[in-house]
Amino acid sequence: MDFLSCLVYFVFYLILFQAFHLITRRKLGRTHKLPPGPPTIPIFGNLFQLGDEPHRALAKLANIHGDIMTLKLGQTTTLVLSSAAMAKEILQTHDAISCNRTVPGALRALQHHETGLPWMPVSTTWRNLRKICNLHIFASHKLDANQHLRRSKIEQLLADVRDSSRVGEAIEISTVVFKSVREELGKPNFGDYFPTLLDNLDLQGIRRRMSIHFGKLMNIFDKLIDERLELKKMDDYISTNDLLDILLQHSEQDNNEELDRNLIKHLILDLLIAGTNSTSSTLEWAMTELFHNPKALRKARRELQQVIGEGNLVEESHVTCLPYLQAVVKETMRLHPPIPLLLPRKAQEDIEIHNFVVPKGARLLINAWAIGRDPNFWEEPDLFLPERFIRSTIDVKGRDFGLIPFGSGRRICPGLPLAMRMLHLTLGTLIYSFDWNLKMELHLKV
Repeated sequence: MDFLSCLVYFVFYLILFQAFHLITRRKLGRTHKLPPGPPTIPIFGNLFQLGDEPHRALAKLANIHGDIMTLKLGQTTTLVLSSAAMAKEILQTHDAISCNRTVPGALRALQHHETGLPWMPVSTTWRNLRKICNLHIFASHKLDANQHLRRSKIEQLLADVRDSSRVGEAIEISTVVFKSVREELGKPNFGDYFPTLLDNLDLQGIRRRMSIHFGKLMNIFDKLIDERLELKKMDDYISTNDLLDILLQHSEQDNNEELDRNLIKHLILDLLIAGTNSTSSTLEWAMTELFHNPKALRKARRELQQVIGEGNLVEESHVTCLPYLQAVVKETMRLHPPIPLLLPRKAQEDIEIHNFVVPKGARLLINAWAIGRDPNFWEEPDLFLPERFIRSTIDVKGRDFGLIPFGSGRRICPGLPLAMRMLHLTLGTLIYSFDWNLKMELHLKV
C-alpha cells in the first residue's frame, strides 16, 4: 500500500473517530453544557488557532468567548481559564479532582511522567516527595543554612559581568545566569493532540530525542552521586548542606525506600529544569522592563543604595527592607509569568463551574499570562508599574489568584521559596553593582 493510500485511510479513520466521539458526548447530554468556544474544523478542531504564541492567541479568543472557554485540540477537549475567578474554581474549589496532569508525550521519556514530581499522579510517592521538598529542601531553616552556596554563585556572576564590562562586551542575562536547553519540550507534538492514534508512534521523534537528552543528564547525576557517596565515606568529610547532600542523607536514613536513586535523579532533573526556567526568564524580563523604564530602575537602585550602603554586598536578609525591589519582581511576574500557561491539569470527574460542565478527562489550561493582564482585575494592565504593589497585600504564594506565576493549590511549585530568594538576591545585586546601558536585541515574545 503506497503512502497516499495510507494517508487517505488515516484521515478517514480520524473522521470516523471524531464523529463517534461527538455522538457519544451528545448521548451523555454534556455537549450543550460545555462552555462556549470558537468554531472547530474537522479532525484538527482549533489547533491552527494557537499559533506560535498560544498564551496570546488564547487570551484573544477569551476576549470573544469568555474567561472559561472550550477548545477542541485534535482529539483533546481542552478548557481554558483566563480570569482569577475561574482559576480559583480549579485551583482551590475543585483542586482535589483536578490536580492530576495531562502529560506531554515528550515527558514520557525514561518514564519521567511516573517519577517526576510535577507530573506523577497524586499518590503516596508524590506526597512523600512533596514532604521531602517542603521540610528538607525548601524550608526556611534549610535555605538559611545553605545561603553561602547562593552567595558564591552571585560572586561568580559578578566576576563574569565585570569581565564583560572590562572588555566592553554585551551581557546576555539568560546565558550569564543559567544555561539550560528546553527547546525540545516546547515543540508542538502531534501525539499530544491525537493520543489514541499517534502517542505510541512518536512520529516526530520528540520522545526519542528527549530520552537521549534525559539519559545524558542521568549519567551526569549518577556520576555526581557516586562521587559524593565516595566522599561521604571519608572520616574528614564535612557536609556541604547542598541539595545532593540533603537528598542522600534522607535516602540513607533507615534505608529509606521512599527516595531511591532513581527518584533522586528525576527530582534533581525537575528542579534543574523548573528552577533555571523560572529564574532566568524572570531576571531577563525584569532587566528588560527596567531598561525601558529608567525611572523605575533609578528608584530601585536608590532604594538599594540607601539600605545596603556603599561597598557592601546585597544579602538575602536585606530583602525584607527592599519593598520596591520586591514590587519589581512581582510586577515582572505579573506581566511575564515563567510558564504563561500553567502546567496542564486533568478533570478526574465532571466538574460544574458557573452552570457549565467540565467533562471528565478534559485538559485544563490556566492562562496565567492573560490573568496577569486582565483589565477587570488590574488597572492599566499592560504598563510596567511596580508601584501598584507597594501598598498591596497581593503576593505570588498562590493565595491571590490574580497573580499565580507558581500555580496554586496542592500542585503549587515547591521551589517557590528558593526561586524568590534567588530572584531578589540576583536582581538586587545586578542593579546595585553596575551602571547599565541598554544595548540589546529584543527577541522576547512572552
